[in-house]
Amino acid sequence: MSGLPEIALTTLDGQPRALRDFAGQALLVVNVASRCGFTPQYEGLEALQRRYQARGFSVLGFPCDQFGHQEPGDAEAIRQFCSLRYAVSFPLFAKTEVNGANAHPLYRWLKREAPGLLGTEGIKWNFTKFLVDPAGRVVHRYAPLDKPAGLAADIEAVLPR
Repeated sequence: MSGLPEIALTTLDGQPRALRDFAGQALLVVNVASRCGFTPQYEGLEALQRRYQARGFSVLGFPCDQFGHQEPGDAEAIRQFCSLRYAVSFPLFAKTEVNGANAHPLYRWLKREAPGLLGTEGIKWNFTKFLVDPAGRVVHRYAPLDKPAGLAADIEAVLPR
């Protein structure tokens, strides 16, 4: 595959974007939640964003309420939480379903390109992460337990040269 697929996105503030807007960058796509045991990973995700953004990298955060109702707030509540609690500067998108009949096309693509354990495609919990290289290839899928700091070597390996 060459480049990112044409997938429509909507920002947290309701603005249209496209996955192709991020063409040529290394991406870490993460389904996030404000009331999850893994929520402190926002700090590590933001650290990766700040460390690598000038080198062609971005975290893309997709709030998801499919796991234990851990993202109950509306867009404004999510924005305030992320801004005030973790000073998030990476792009956040509208609340997104990652599994089931209404799974967002982005997540259908990610799961197809990088299945989970034993080939299962379903996302098991919040803070599942997908690393996409600048050519638009999904190169790695990480479990929620994988802390952002532990991904640095993999990110560096795919950063644009």
